[in-house]
Amino acid sequence: MKRKDATSLRVGLALGSGSSRGWAHIGVIRALAEAGIEPDILCGCSIGALVGASYAAGNLDRLEQWVLALKRLELARYFEINLSLNGFVDIARLQTFLVTNVCDANVSIENLPKKYAAVSTELATGGEIWFTSGPVIEAVWASIAMPGLFPPTQNKGRWLVDGGLVNPVPVSVCRALGADVVIAVNLNGDIMRKRTSQKPAASESDNLIDIFTSTVKKYSATIFAGSKTGNAPPDLFNALAGSINIMQDRITRSRMAGDPPDILLAPKLAHIGLLEFYRAEEAVQEGRESVKRALPEIQHVLGMN
Repeated sequence: MKRKDATSLRVGLALGSGSSRGWAHIGVIRALAEAGIEPDILCGCSIGALVGASYAAGNLDRLEQWVLALKRLELARYFEINLSLNGFVDIARLQTFLVTNVCDANVSIENLPKKYAAVSTELATGGEIWFTSGPVIEAVWASIAMPGLFPPTQNKGRWLVDGGLVNPVPVSVCRALGADVVIAVNLNGDIMRKRTSQKPAASESDNLIDIFTSTVKKYSATIFAGSKTGNAPPDLFNALAGSINIMQDRITRSRMAGDPPDILLAPKLAHIGLLEFYRAEEAVQEGRESVKRALPEIQHVLGMN
């Protein structure tokens, strides 16, 4: 097969899942643009679907401004406990955030200036669902519905949850949409390889407790009851965060072994907790750094040097 020249190569960007670490995608997109690289195809999973949609819709400046200004107390307003106990996220407030910083509710994927797709998971079957048409916001909702934090979303009679359960870094989707070269961003590459000898400044659950412990205690005093001891089991949020980290790391390795990207970016984000969205400045900067480290390889693959 004859290799296409650099000017005709269709570049796909696969933006992976990783919750608050996903703000690194903003830095990746910025650094690629500064190097003269703008993807033709954007495929995202979970937080990657959100950032990718904002970029495809031309709203990345607005999103970046918002996330860099986010503080812990502001983040706390996005969490609540509802009586059905199907999630901790304030759905109405998050919907306002999405239509303000990602795209308007009436924008369809087909009308975006770039090819875009989001990945979700059908809860009943475990099937992988690709959103390549229809309302952008519905696609983002379906892709970010992390079990335990978001309630499942319904689409065409199916209950859908986070796409990270089946395809955390959607390389395959980029190729299916016609990408000649795929640049993939894996946010979880170093999560399971953290040095256990290093003591973190604060645990995942401690940060989360700082955000909305008073609200949670109104409904379930037992979740945070008692003092922590060396033999105490992990609390709810440490167990949830650790389980998601393990799952996404294993699935990503398996998927990439069968369908490796042409270029893999792996921002070093192990120090940022799953729900530490207020640490956007660190994540964005590390996204930029991951591109700088790989730029010679990227330019070589794209025939830019």
